[in-house]
Amino acid sequence: MIADKIDLKLIEQIARKAGDAIMEIYKTEFTVEMKENKSPLTEADKVSNKIILDELKLHYPAIPFISEETKAIEFSERKTWTHCWLIDPIDGTKEFIKKNGEFTVNIALVENGKPTLGVVLAPALKKMWSAKSGEGCFKINELGERIQLKKGVEFSRLNKVRVIGSRSHMSTETESFIQQLKSEGKEIDFVSAGSSIKFCLLADGSADVYPRYAPTMEWDTAAGQAVLEIAGGVVNEAGTLKHLCYNKENLLNPFFLASW
Repeated sequence: MIADKIDLKLIEQIARKAGDAIMEIYKTEFTVEMKENKSPLTEADKVSNKIILDELKLHYPAIPFISEETKAIEFSERKTWTHCWLIDPIDGTKEFIKKNGEFTVNIALVENGKPTLGVVLAPALKKMWSAKSGEGCFKINELGERIQLKKGVEFSRLNKVRVIGSRSHMSTETESFIQQLKSEGKEIDFVSAGSSIKFCLLADGSADVYPRYAPTMEWDTAAGQAVLEIAGGVVNEAGTLKHLCYNKENLLNPFFLASW
């Protein structure tokens, strides 16, 4: 496994370096561009992307990468990859622009379609979640203390279910999912959060299930999925319950359910 050869704490340091640069821009009156797909882009996205890629190329030059802010590589080349980095220099750019703090730096390693390492940093919140197959999943506080996370209780067995969802992407399917749980006699608490923090709040026991019936890309989810699954959770396609996989021809994810 390639993850065995990766220094998890080094990846954490790279995420923090990017996070420090992001926060310097966060304090300013930055400008916002619109990409071709109508999603927002800031200087912080570009700076974070450069820092992460420069560091990964320096320390692990043989591992290819997919990043939101880098020109897409054709599947004819990618399909030969057995492993790669998946990077989102700022997940939750809309939250960054709103200055509500709920944005993250996401760095994941994917092997044969499965995330085997993930680091999620929420720099404005001074929180980090970090995981590596065979090493475990950790929440790291602002003092640098590492708290190992353990498997939670399957949400289907709970009478009271904490459903976590997006601040920006509530859908009718998500509302239907919640109504279905209520029809089964379950009491529902809805927890709202932005970006890949939703996976991490599941992993650290602050929520029980995350139904995602809105578009996401592979770089949005890979690091968070690694954190949750290495802690003992699951991320499956909605409906089929197939494992959510990576480095597909189409980098758009299907709808999914993340849970214990």
